[in-house]
Amino acid sequence: MLSETRRHVFLPPTRRGQTAWRPCLRASWIGVVMFFAGCAPIPPYERPAAPIPAQWPDSEATATAIVPIGWRQWFTEPELQRLIELALEHNRDLAIAASRVKEARAQLDAASADRLPMLDLSFQQQAARVPADLAARGIAMISRRYDANLGVPAFELDFWGRLEALETAARAQFFASEFSRRAARLALIGEVANAYYTFVEAEQRLQVAQQMAANRLESLRLLRSRREVGLANDLDLFILEAAWHAARAEVSALERQRSQAANVLRVLVGAEMTVSPSASLGQLPPVALGLPADVLLARPDILAAEQKLIAANANLGAARAAYFPRITLTIAAGTASAALSGLFAAGSGAWSFQPVLKWSLFDAGRREANAEASEARREIALAEYEKAIQQAFREVADALAARATLAAQQQALDAQSVAERERLMRVEARLAAGVATALEVLDAQRSLFAVEQTRIATAAALARATASLFKTLGGE
Repeated sequence: MLSETRRHVFLPPTRRGQTAWRPCLRASWIGVVMFFAGCAPIPPYERPAAPIPAQWPDSEATATAIVPIGWRQWFTEPELQRLIELALEHNRDLAIAASRVKEARAQLDAASADRLPMLDLSFQQQAARVPADLAARGIAMISRRYDANLGVPAFELDFWGRLEALETAARAQFFASEFSRRAARLALIGEVANAYYTFVEAEQRLQVAQQMAANRLESLRLLRSRREVGLANDLDLFILEAAWHAARAEVSALERQRSQAANVLRVLVGAEMTVSPSASLGQLPPVALGLPADVLLARPDILAAEQKLIAANANLGAARAAYFPRITLTIAAGTASAALSGLFAAGSGAWSFQPVLKWSLFDAGRREANAEASEARREIALAEYEKAIQQAFREVADALAARATLAAQQQALDAQSVAERERLMRVEARLAAGVATALEVLDAQRSLFAVEQTRIATAAALARATASLFKTLGGE
């Protein structure tokens, strides 16, 4: 009985220590892991409140919900549709945006791959010569070793979510690039429409100027014929002649504007194109809006800004995770032999298992600085997101106000144009009858020309406001 007790009490020191400390070590490891796992560094993301009013400046605009409208339904002019199709196919900025999406997709795949273990197959030879004065037997010797291994090199166990945060950031950057591509596509459609309306405006104003120059030339010829028979004086002749030359100068200026507008349109389209001289502004579509937050938060540029905020938030989590230790595993299994012929012989199997816990205790404040920089980037991304929403609200409000006021202005100019045209007809009839002077005719022509130019410019501005509204509403 005493001997049994003694055997139980006086165990060998090594075995006794292992038996006593092994459960404690396991408990310590589990406690450490649970402690750090409870200190998850990744901050949860919540969409910030939209810093905009709850209603549009025009309260009637909130009567119905916004429905995404395709550009073909918005821009009904066949000539404009053809140009937009060419631009979507050939524009270089859009091609660059598409390539950036591919780049972000590849970066996301790389970040996702970091969370999975790699599997390497390696064949290795090691040869070393030991000089005689260092060898145990005093004889120089050469040792060789051959290894063939299949292993997992330095696989990080993502206990603290560092790799998950980096993958989340890469995924958000990918989504941001995709939304940016959609925003670029949307902006391109709007820019092509604006350039097209500018070209049509220049073309129509040129036609009015050419017609006015022709009318003044006809009035000049009439006055010359009347002067030959003594029914007109030289002063009226000089007035109409100067007015005709002024009209010719106006025609040349508008021809230059039309050429420049065509050049802008050609660059946007990215391919050789022609625009019919009979092109028109087309019909303006009706607009139905929902609440500002519902409309603006669906815009691709706003979605891109939000994804950048999500990426900045995730990068902050990765920076915080750098404070925690990293655990990596290196595993290898294969064969080893002193001779190449015995590499795959029986009994040559070999394996290695190397877990590593690495915790940096001092880095001169590098981790803290990286975390502060990530925090600042998140604040910047938040401010840019809120600024983008406010800018979008202003763009929609401006476009709505422009449509409302320009439409009323155009109606007034249409009525004024009819009155001025009637006035010119009466004055020209009086000039032919010899009871009106050249100044009266010139004044009527100038008034009609100014009204026509303003009326065309207003119609084009209204069309451009509609194109801007399509872009600001996030059409498809």
